[in-house]
Amino acid sequence: MVRTGECKRFARYPRIGSRPMLRYRRFMKVTLRQRVGVTRPVIIQGGMGIAVSGWKLAREVARTGQLGVVSGTALDSVIARRLQDGDKGHHIRRALRHFPSPAIVSRVLERYLRVGGREGDPYRPQPPLGIDPTPAAIELALVGSFTEVWLAKEGHAGIVGINLLEKIQTATLSAVLGAMLAGVDYVLMGAGIPRQLPKLLNDFAAGHTGELSVDVTNASRTYTASLDPVELLGEELPVMHRPQFLAIVSLHVLAAFLNRNDEIKPDGFIVEGPLAGGHSAPPRGKMTCDEEGQPIYGAKDDADLGAMAAIGLPFWLAGAYGTPERVAEAVAAGAAGVQVGTLFAFAEESGLRRDLRLGLLQSLTEGTLSVRNDPRASPTNFPFKIASIAGTLSDPATYAARERICDLGFLRTPVEREDGRLTYRCASEPEHMYVKKGGEAADTVGRMCLCNALLADVGLGKVRKNGYVEQPAITLGQDLAGPERLAETHPDGWTAAEAIHWLKSRLP
Repeated sequence: MVRTGECKRFARYPRIGSRPMLRYRRFMKVTLRQRVGVTRPVIIQGGMGIAVSGWKLAREVARTGQLGVVSGTALDSVIARRLQDGDKGHHIRRALRHFPSPAIVSRVLERYLRVGGREGDPYRPQPPLGIDPTPAAIELALVGSFTEVWLAKEGHAGIVGINLLEKIQTATLSAVLGAMLAGVDYVLMGAGIPRQLPKLLNDFAAGHTGELSVDVTNASRTYTASLDPVELLGEELPVMHRPQFLAIVSLHVLAAFLNRNDEIKPDGFIVEGPLAGGHSAPPRGKMTCDEEGQPIYGAKDDADLGAMAAIGLPFWLAGAYGTPERVAEAVAAGAAGVQVGTLFAFAEESGLRRDLRLGLLQSLTEGTLSVRNDPRASPTNFPFKIASIAGTLSDPATYAARERICDLGFLRTPVEREDGRLTYRCASEPEHMYVKKGGEAADTVGRMCLCNALLADVGLGKVRKNGYVEQPAITLGQDLAGPERLAETHPDGWTAAEAIHWLKSRLP
């Protein structure tokens, strides 16, 4: 039913075709229709890296009836570079035929598509996503997110999600809207406190302007980014369903905080332990490190599963839950299931470069693969898991050979200068530039340019004018029990479907 006062709120907008009337029509469609039930999976495939959890992997997982997840990080760069590489298989163009605005598609293809590939030319740079991005930056990010989700959902009736980082706030609006235009079923977010997502999803589903408060260092006022779907697409804007939102948390305390207010309350939680891959929460209290320089976690860093169950929302456990026994344990403890990433990074459908994936598999079977939780690698100040592989940035010689440069800026932080203007800085950029923007030189020590490295992981690395080729940095979870055991029966690797079948083998 329409809530009291809603019709009155729109009654003063009589003009058909006006923006208020468009919003009213969309409001009536969304409010009066029956909500479609959403399947609750047992297995959630983690959203890894930049395009490691790509549409091919997510689609195969979704076909098994579980939740396939695409990584929502840097999809503007992913689509721009894939188009410049010729759009092999015509997958992007096939997806964009279903995008609601042909004009936006035409502009993106004109800027980036090179049918014959780059022929050795460097990738064309793309406009960054700041607090107030250009229309070209918004359009590229929008179609990037749409394409990845649409392709993941193509040809089956399974469920697909998109994983986002709270830390990358300036990219959230366009990533969420693009995913919703493609019919995404779940949105997952971690690496911070994702309290703004529930309202954003509600607003976009109703055709309203989406807004996010953006964290700005040294801010003297509140900074807000906004995106208006009606202004962007007008009559072409379709009715969108509101996806489920899963907040990725490390502790029951944060889950209880998000649950106590309907405006910030998610639809469920993913409780991620310190062994999970990628970014993880730092230890509670003062950080101390072991002899190898890794953060030390204790009992107070473990979530209370009884307290999680008492919240009353579904939750999934992540970090060292990549075996059939651990899946069964999680369900027995009251969880809806588990989130697993590392096992799928080894899968045939993984977005990792084939040579990197096979090299990881060989190291795994030889027993030489190790993963370090590096407290310094990520410019975000979150500990970040790095697989120790020769020839990648985990190798000190390879790291030292790279010229420090920040030319993508996905992880950069907005900073208010003394004159009130905004600038952006990243701890992986050259030290003198970081210091000039008010940063401390000590903060730059040991930082990796994860943006360029993670794109290199999936074969989209940049070749610079001086001939330098950006090198990868591979992130995995520290618990390798699942891949080690599956490799015993699948020494040449496994598919996503085989991984799902194995993980569920101990469930009733």
